[in-house]
Amino acid sequence: MAKLKDAEIQSMIQDLPLPKNILKTIREDANEVGVTEKEMQEIIDRVMVGYKLSQIEACDAAGVVAAQSIGEPGTQMTMRTFHYAGVAEINVTLGLPRLIEIVDARKIPSTPTMSIYLRNNKDLVDEDGKADYAFDRDKAQAVAWEIEATKIDHIASVTTDLAQMKIVININEKAMNKRHMAFMEIAEKFKEKIPDATVEVSEENFQIDLTPKDQRYRDLLQLTKKINDITLKGIEDIKRVVLRKGSDMDEYVLYTEGSALKDVIPIPGVDMSRTTTNNISEIFSVFGIEAARNAIITEATNTLREQGLNVDIRHIMLVADLMTSDGEVKQIGRHGISGEKASVFARAAFEVTVNHLLDAGMRGNVDDLQGVTENVIVGQPIKMGTGDIRLIAKKIDPDDPKLAKPPEKKAARTRSQKNAADKAELAGVKVSADVLAAAETASTDDYEEVGSDFDENGIADSEEIVTEEVVEEPKKRRGRPPKVKAEDEE
Repeated sequence: MAKLKDAEIQSMIQDLPLPKNILKTIREDANEVGVTEKEMQEIIDRVMVGYKLSQIEACDAAGVVAAQSIGEPGTQMTMRTFHYAGVAEINVTLGLPRLIEIVDARKIPSTPTMSIYLRNNKDLVDEDGKADYAFDRDKAQAVAWEIEATKIDHIASVTTDLAQMKIVININEKAMNKRHMAFMEIAEKFKEKIPDATVEVSEENFQIDLTPKDQRYRDLLQLTKKINDITLKGIEDIKRVVLRKGSDMDEYVLYTEGSALKDVIPIPGVDMSRTTTNNISEIFSVFGIEAARNAIITEATNTLREQGLNVDIRHIMLVADLMTSDGEVKQIGRHGISGEKASVFARAAFEVTVNHLLDAGMRGNVDDLQGVTENVIVGQPIKMGTGDIRLIAKKIDPDDPKLAKPPEKKAARTRSQKNAADKAELAGVKVSADVLAAAETASTDDYEEVGSDFDENGIADSEEIVTEEVVEEPKKRRGRPPKVKAEDEE
């Protein structure tokens, strides 16, 4: 059979009740592989079956199931800080503490880190004629020096001269060149950052002398602290950068201790489409709410999988949707989602019970009892499952002719049965039980089926009646038998 064209495939799937991304995937894959009409119909049938199986039933407690599915394996997670996989120099929080950071929407995680990917187009060549950054170690290391914060202790030794009340900085030329820095660049940085000190530069000896304006020991100590805090090169929030081969063991990837996504992206050689950070708040501020939602899903899924726990991603997606539904990242807590519930009882059941009840009482709030917690508190069925279904009784009109009962048919009796019954009543005899039962259950329809003839009273000439005499037995007396009088002998 002939393969379907793109227009024919589009016409077959355009009316399907499926999400747009699924329809797009079906169309692209079908065009790539090439399918016949029969094969396409089989694909559609299988996709529809799988899609229907993936949907939950109406009134299912999806939130409760998601909370249980994440919370139960979460109790088995270890509360330790692990090393990042493959990078021993950088520590990152994993396990339960990391999961708590995610659902609490912490502004700054305890161990912020970034995975910086470099441009990996092998055909792309820069102005120097070198290959792209991801496959050239020297260029990748140069990008790392541009990102890592360089302090004075990385390239120089600092000494305090109390006799002359000045600070002497001796630059290590080798360390300076390794980080692609110039001596005068460093000197200008000190002049810019410390305007209230006198800076003397000796370019021949690679020495810089700084003297505070006030010749006091306290000012000298403060000047020393300022010098150590100055970032001479790189990004201040990123303390360390480690260069390692990626998961495919081909291109180089930079792993950082610290996070500054907004400052890293503009650096030449950085691939912004793949660079990530574990700081969800930073992703939200740079890329928006959809990127933050995806980051929540990715971070939570990776945290659970690193502990060997396999949780269905749909449960995590439900939590991520709940946290980002209002256009900003909210924590699951009393300062976020749980504290903003419409139900007074639900807010009171979570934390600070008395405060919520007092505030609601003073404001005259009304609880509609729509959720689970509030219905459990007041002792009525929760509105989930069968409890979320209202049965409405249909009113019945008693005068409706359709509801009138049909008239009952009288049992037909034969003429012989009627005569025999009358005679038996006068003679004091009883009709056989079998015969009476047959007479009572008999109907006009029964006789019509066998072709019996009925008169106008419904009495037919057929069948004989069987009677039997009723003999009453004498009643037995209790006690001693009566005495019989003997007759006098003549």
